[in-house]
Amino acid sequence: MSILINRKARFKYHFLEYYIAGIQLFGTEVKSIRENKANIMDSFCQIKNGELYSINMYVAEYKFGTTWNHSSRRERKLLLKKQELIKLYKKLKNSGLTLIPIELFFNDKGYIKMRIVLAKGKKIYDKREALRKKDFFREIKQSFKFKNRV
Repeated sequence: MSILINRKARFKYHFLEYYIAGIQLFGTEVKSIRENKANIMDSFCQIKNGELYSINMYVAEYKFGTTWNHSSRRERKLLLKKQELIKLYKKLKNSGLTLIPIELFFNDKGYIKMRIVLAKGKKIYDKREALRKKDFFREIKQSFKFKNRV
């Protein structure tokens, strides 16, 4: 069950490889995420000291949290296997590649997971082409609807 989806990421990037990572969260963060008070649109992932972190992910402070409440834009550690981290580190040395979170969801056990993707930025002409395709398919869909009414 998806909680948050980064819709702009598909428009801005070419997706190469997908990964699912666990997140190290505080209790108040989990409660805020369950209330849909989070945002991953501006966030990205970075490897620091051999560990993967989600940077600039916004999770609102929990309304009923006391002094133990979390800060809203702190760096959150992502949990991947060591082999996957090594593989990602080697690929990120390549210029033009980045790690983008595209989805936040609950798994079968009720844990919050993050789907991240190794991506390459699109050029302006790629974005224009994507918009043309979208408009073209929208027009075709509208024409079929109009033909079905007559």
